[in-house]
Amino acid sequence: MIKIPKKPSKKEIIKFFRQKKLNKLITESQNNSLNVNQLVSKKTYKPELLDLYNLYWIIRLNKRITSLEFGCGWSSLIIAKALNDNKSLYLKKTLNLRRNYKFKNFIIDNEIKFLRITKKKIGNFDKKLLNNSIFNFSKCRVKQNNFNYVTEFDNLPKINPDFIYLDGPDQFNIYKSKDGYNINNKDLTPMSADILKIEFFLNPGTIILIDGRGANANFLKTKFLRKWKYKYLKSLDQHIFYLNEKPYGVHSENLKNFFNN
Repeated sequence: MIKIPKKPSKKEIIKFFRQKKLNKLITESQNNSLNVNQLVSKKTYKPELLDLYNLYWIIRLNKRITSLEFGCGWSSLIIAKALNDNKSLYLKKTLNLRRNYKFKNFIIDNEIKFLRITKKKIGNFDKKLLNNSIFNFSKCRVKQNNFNYVTEFDNLPKINPDFIYLDGPDQFNIYKSKDGYNINNKDLTPMSADILKIEFFLNPGTIILIDGRGANANFLKTKFLRKWKYKYLKSLDQHIFYLNEKPYGVHSENLKNFFNN
């Protein structure tokens, strides 16, 4: 089953980011937060240290190999760092696993500007981490899923991730539906449906972490067709899904054994 890190103290969080040489995030985290009516911003969001700490350790403790990230930002740096640390520990143990993109994070976003900013952030910290960060731009549109308005990217990376981080797309830069509907309104919420399209490719043991986006998490929970375990981390406002199924073949069994052992 999924391993979730214990909630750290403020001192432990600061110590963690200093040990990882991520002091810049500590400084940036002291900037003012956007208020509830400042959802549209030309600036990047400040790093939320507790959320990023939890993100790092979920990837580490659960030995994730391939990540798909919807949206980009400080989380992209943390995912790249966590995957790289996993690579240092587990590369030899993954040689016989059927995985094409080991220890790589595929990032998809509908904002070229923020993809460039994120790429620069990662490169400034450690250029080597750019080798395991694959940036993908795609337009995003409002579509219908069984009469429900949702958003979908035009082009998804052709991968089978074992970790998915959902914190995008930006709802204020989405193409309207054929009937003219759009969600670029502060009274509405993000409603991504992309994961539903790849659900039956995912291996047992796959983890989905959703940052906020409670309405979107509830939508996915009602639409998923496979056996998912769900947990809400209220103190972080994060939602976790774990694909709790038996392996369906030798390759998925080897992968799940790697995760669990």
